[in-house]
Amino acid sequence: MKRLTVFVLSLFAFGILVFSPNEASSREKQRIAYVDVNVATLWTEPGLLREIDAPSASNPADLNEWIGSMKYEDKLWLVGNLETQALYGSKVTILEERGEWMKVAVANQPTPRNDIGYPGWMPKAQLKDGHSFEKQFKRGFALVDAPKTWLYSDSKLRSKFMEVSFNTRLPLLQVKKDKVKVMTPGNGAKWMEKQDVSVYQNENQIPAPTGKDIVESGKAFLGLPYLWAGMSGFGFDCSGFTYTMYHANGITIPRDSSIQAQHGKKVEQENLQPGDLLFFAHDKGKGKVHHVGMYIGDGKMIHSPNSSTHVRIDEIKTSGYGEEYAGARRYID
Repeated sequence: MKRLTVFVLSLFAFGILVFSPNEASSREKQRIAYVDVNVATLWTEPGLLREIDAPSASNPADLNEWIGSMKYEDKLWLVGNLETQALYGSKVTILEERGEWMKVAVANQPTPRNDIGYPGWMPKAQLKDGHSFEKQFKRGFALVDAPKTWLYSDSKLRSKFMEVSFNTRLPLLQVKKDKVKVMTPGNGAKWMEKQDVSVYQNENQIPAPTGKDIVESGKAFLGLPYLWAGMSGFGFDCSGFTYTMYHANGITIPRDSSIQAQHGKKVEQENLQPGDLLFFAHDKGKGKVHHVGMYIGDGKMIHSPNSSTHVRIDEIKTSGYGEEYAGARRYID
């Protein structure tokens, strides 16, 4: 099964050119940092936080408390105020600093808005500066493939340090029979249960998935509450869900549904296969794309629909989306 790495192709589609030596030198001087909480939430502007959002903006962050405390109206308010999320250890480029807030671009979340990564504002306290952490990845990395798992401070796995999400990647230090030792951005070495991770030397070692593999990854999150801008096992939005299922299986696709709909290979509805992405648009499918789901077979899709519900499986034609169907794309050859 040949893997299609959409991120590389998208560089050209988004009009990104080869940089001159001076431009490349300038990029080397950019300030790099790493996410130092289990999930960092990025906002459209600094200082938009409500009191209820405090657990998401602290270090450590408490996503369970934050999401669990919000009612429907509280979640709905987030629409348009959040940009995306970034997982523990994710690399970001600092674009701007304003008081206790940083505007960053999250690596490996392709978007035409910024060729460095997906932009947004996050608390400075949730970042660790420097390039040293990136060097740790030379030994390989542990990829979390459980919906969530714990990092432990001790090798006997008794002292819980932090609960981290599916698709989190941390530098690998040591592998034992039932556990692995990893490095964190700012808190030294920690341990995880081996059964909850896969170990790779580099990204290319992640096995090329089938569409069914990606569907099975998605099914592990059935019932998980929707979160606007969500990118983790604590909560997903529609495109955060599809992006993360692909990324955890070694394929990088654009972050947002409207851009996901522009890449990959166009597929007619009668030729759909499991793993294909399905898009839905305003004006009976002819307007702007506003939603994405993943085909699972038998006329059904798995998706994370909106703030009132959760990851679920629906019939494409009878779910309220059928009349807005706008086409499908395949990201696996």
